[in-house]
Amino acid sequence: MKFCEARQLVQVKAPVFSRQRRVLANAFNVEEYRQAARKVLPAGIFDYLDGGSEDEVTLRRNRAVFDSWGLMPSWGPVSGPDTSTTLLGKSSALPLTLTPTGATRLFHPEGELAVARAAQQAGIPYGLAGLSTVSMESIAEQYPALDRWFNFGLTSDSKARDDKLERCLAAGYDTLIVGVDTRALGSRERDLHNGFTAPPALTLSTMLDIARRPAWWANFLRAEGISFPNLEPDNPKSAVVTPSMWQQILGHSDASSGWNELEALRQAWPGKIVLKGCVNPDDVARAAHIGLDAVQLSNHGGRQLDHMLSPMDVLQESRQRVGDSIEIYVDSGIRRGSDILKALALGADACSIGRAYLYGLVAAGSPGVSRIISVFSDELRRTMTLVGVSNISELKNRGPEVIRDVRYAAKKLDGIAPGIACP
Repeated sequence: MKFCEARQLVQVKAPVFSRQRRVLANAFNVEEYRQAARKVLPAGIFDYLDGGSEDEVTLRRNRAVFDSWGLMPSWGPVSGPDTSTTLLGKSSALPLTLTPTGATRLFHPEGELAVARAAQQAGIPYGLAGLSTVSMESIAEQYPALDRWFNFGLTSDSKARDDKLERCLAAGYDTLIVGVDTRALGSRERDLHNGFTAPPALTLSTMLDIARRPAWWANFLRAEGISFPNLEPDNPKSAVVTPSMWQQILGHSDASSGWNELEALRQAWPGKIVLKGCVNPDDVARAAHIGLDAVQLSNHGGRQLDHMLSPMDVLQESRQRVGDSIEIYVDSGIRRGSDILKALALGADACSIGRAYLYGLVAAGSPGVSRIISVFSDELRRTMTLVGVSNISELKNRGPEVIRDVRYAAKKLDGIAPGIACP
């Protein structure tokens, strides 16, 4: 073969000197963006993003449970496939939402604005954290076409509740996400070792590690001081990170709040409500009974109660309990488009990601978040095609036909093995 002929078969890539562009060109899945994020962040910040509570059993289980389900394709024609769906009465390009994450500007100077930009471009909902470092009004002003959800904290103070609800309505938020899995702060031992406490207790090794990440600390120092404008509407720029603010970042919700406060919120709020943070089918059934619109099955990404069930462990039972009376979303451990397909086949209406998009944000800013979303989209479409379904409705209807519990299948094989004659 002549050299000129060989050149037609091989594409030579030009060197890329921008780190962000290298990541976007060479990272092809969530795990590779995770590894890229590890190189950018100081160890303490990365562990805060990546870690779980205590022995991190729940953290590992969230991934392992997806491997317990195998796909069983059916042969036949496939058109599209079409990944669009309807969530809470609105169109979404994917059965995927971006779940709230607090203090996002710790990871990238643009913070929530970068995430909102990517979500609007992708045509999927974005849940803004109550502890966001950008105000709900700023998100609404800059991204008016975005399907904006807000993470609302329960309170028994009816005036404080109504004031915050009025603010949400004025900013154009019509969906609230109510988290109920932070009655106490999980023991995140990585954070304790790294001094990521309230306030931070930086050790010499921690400071040396920060010094080895000049791009992160330089961006951090150049950016405006971190504040929590959704907590302090009167003077949102006045509160930089202080010990009390660190308590807000790492703290927890009022443990005395319960179903009464949730029912009162349902009566006071005219929009949609998503209950986030339960893995108990009884709670899902009660949420449906009091008129909530969706439940996000979640164990807080393994960051709260260790040895907790995964949302996938209770998804089928939860769907059986409530039928089609309420939408069900799944988070915690979603890393592949095939994970989304498995969850939908078992009864979910959508999945939600947090860490996954933050890895993209850290590694490449808003384009990194967009790339993470497109990775999920491409993987979901490819998996749907190979399984043999053309759209989300068909996938949900035919779910039991395309998925099998490999643990159960292995037990059945073990059961018949003694009866097989060996030559």
